[in-house]
Amino acid sequence: MMADDNNRTPVIKALGLGKEFRDFWNRPKAHAVNDVDFQVYDGEVVGLLGPNGSGKSTTVKMILGLLYPTAGNLTVFGRSPRDVETKKRIGYLPEETYLYKYLTAGETLDFFGSLFSIPSGEREKRIEQLLDMVGLAHARNRTVGEFSKGMQRRIGLAQAMINDPSLLILDEPTSGLDPMGCREVKDLILNMKKRGKTVLVTSHLLSDVEDICDRVIILYGGKLRAAGSLDELLIKPEESTITTPMLKPEVMERVITILRNELKGEEFKIENPRMTLEEYFLDVVNKAKADSVYTAGVVNNGKIAEYLPEATPPEEAESVLRNLVKEEKVSQIKEEIVQQEQTEAKAAEIKEQAIQNNLLNSLTDDEKAEKTPGEEEQKKLRQEKEELSEVNDKLRDLL
Repeated sequence: MMADDNNRTPVIKALGLGKEFRDFWNRPKAHAVNDVDFQVYDGEVVGLLGPNGSGKSTTVKMILGLLYPTAGNLTVFGRSPRDVETKKRIGYLPEETYLYKYLTAGETLDFFGSLFSIPSGEREKRIEQLLDMVGLAHARNRTVGEFSKGMQRRIGLAQAMINDPSLLILDEPTSGLDPMGCREVKDLILNMKKRGKTVLVTSHLLSDVEDICDRVIILYGGKLRAAGSLDELLIKPEESTITTPMLKPEVMERVITILRNELKGEEFKIENPRMTLEEYFLDVVNKAKADSVYTAGVVNNGKIAEYLPEATPPEEAESVLRNLVKEEKVSQIKEEIVQQEQTEAKAAEIKEQAIQNNLLNSLTDDEKAEKTPGEEEQKKLRQEKEELSEVNDKLRDLL
């Protein structure tokens, strides 16, 4: 897959994307998506936002290959969304969790894991890790039909990650969850980002999107109305905020005087920082946890499933590659040295044998000079000379 102009890899790339729905007589009924351009890059969390009927769900279904675009071009991992290899790399949590209510939590994950042809041993390991990660380890043998909506969202999130996807598409992931569950899901999404996953989130809870997203794409009436990073879209460059520790009254009075003189009648506001209700709620619950207060509800240990790999930074990956090449060269040199030593040892052995044979041949010649050899002795002499000739040939080959 080729990198985009900004040297980042687009996991999802839409150019002039459009989807028109038609009625039974093939007459245009609705333009759900109209000439939309956007990219989602590798390793980022992007929020797809808009009111009901803005085209979010239609766009997601086209990315999943469930709907075909009627205009423009859409690629996922550089391929068609309908490509089977593309689908293997995607995890999807729909807005409504559709699960078999008579299957247990463990059986549900086993079923979805089998769809990806994950071996049974690996499936079992992933099931245990995922149930622990979403806080449902204690409910493994309960049927999904008994689950509350929040618990169903948790098991739905687990099934979306059973195949260790490179791209996670989460439609209203915090719907039905209590504040603790919302915080855990947001932390989970951020952990997925740290592991190099790409996440596309749709949500009406804008505070959740603000907590986790790098960029947002806002649709209205099927058209793209705004897109960019949160800093680009939300920062007000014409205003400033200064936060300090609590000032003494006399210091505060001097500050107010300076501001009045500098602003020359323009209004300004001084107030104490305020926690969000979510921050306060989580603070109360975490203190209760620290005091070991018993609860029969969901308990999350904050751990990520071990089979989900850590992302390797580019510089670290390059260092690992260099070390592997270096180790391979060292191993190759060691092997060559061992082979050379074996060759030299063999050559020395052949030389020693040749010396012994030459000595034996010399003694034989002396004996022949003293007496005329018989027929049997001549035959033996010829055999020894042939053996000596073979040894000398081997020695020449080695040297």
